[in-house]
Amino acid sequence: MAAMAAKLMHAVQYDGYGGGPSGLKHVEVPIPTPKKDEVLLKLEAASINPIDWKIQKGLLRPIFPRKFPHIPVTDVAGEVVEVGQGVQKFKAGDKVVAYLNAGNGGGFAEYATASESLTVTRPPEVSAADAAGLPVAGLTAHQCLTQAAGVKLDGTGPQKNILVTAASGGVGQYAVQLAKLGNTHVTATCGGRNIDFVKSLGADEVLDYKTPEGAALNSPSGRKYDAVIHCSTGIPWSTFEPNLSPNGKVIDITPSPSALLTFALKKLTFSKKQLVPLLMSAKAENLDYLVKLVKEGKLKTVIDSKFPLSKAEDAWAKSIDGHATGKIIVEP
Repeated sequence: MAAMAAKLMHAVQYDGYGGGPSGLKHVEVPIPTPKKDEVLLKLEAASINPIDWKIQKGLLRPIFPRKFPHIPVTDVAGEVVEVGQGVQKFKAGDKVVAYLNAGNGGGFAEYATASESLTVTRPPEVSAADAAGLPVAGLTAHQCLTQAAGVKLDGTGPQKNILVTAASGGVGQYAVQLAKLGNTHVTATCGGRNIDFVKSLGADEVLDYKTPEGAALNSPSGRKYDAVIHCSTGIPWSTFEPNLSPNGKVIDITPSPSALLTFALKKLTFSKKQLVPLLMSAKAENLDYLVKLVKEGKLKTVIDSKFPLSKAEDAWAKSIDGHATGKIIVEP
């Protein structure tokens, strides 16, 4: 299959930190060759996460990206066209969804190589766009609920009160839906225009974050939260603290330096209320579980908008703007 490598593909990359949408360049580069334990995918959809443009801004330097130029985006769905040495689970023609390594990226292109260990089969009932939304946002929501908050998604276990902030965003929309598969009462915050949308995802009560009650995170039914899936930024610990149950946890998916300090202080004072910084660790079995939920109609990927790869910078700008309802999808 060496012929593949000689061919060129359209890709979108950036050459250094900063620049936002205007830093993205459309290029023709060789189609990558799968290494040992990798598959080469012909991409059908990719989905943007805030981490993608935060890496471009330099927020994770010097770790990510590994090198410049960098083709961003980690969440992809497509078809296997070639398998590297040692690949057991997949063959050419298989439809899959994959999480690409954040340091290497590769999603803003017509083809990408993915590790076999972070690639899962996509059944025909699950569209490429719906699947591409899942890896970072879906796995983050899943890990917050099952590991950090201890919610059993089969509905067993004691009832828990869960608060989801920024519930209309990428992680938030999955968090609300997944929480409702468990034995939970879900309070959610979002902007006024998205209240009906968040209710439609299954939230029991919804707060407009711009109102005084919403800003204070007060549950309309007077509940204290056992866990907060914190998907927004800029809310101080002092706002969460009075709303938490005695053992309540705030699970922060975008921990700032001050949040990490709070985490350390709460540990030092042996407070039962905790701030838990969450760093998503991708696991294929969890991604496979989410894909099956979508297939069964128990979870849906809410798509804000779709852009062709030729308009990748418009999709990038839309994500940076921060007001998308659900996921932003780019299709080669």
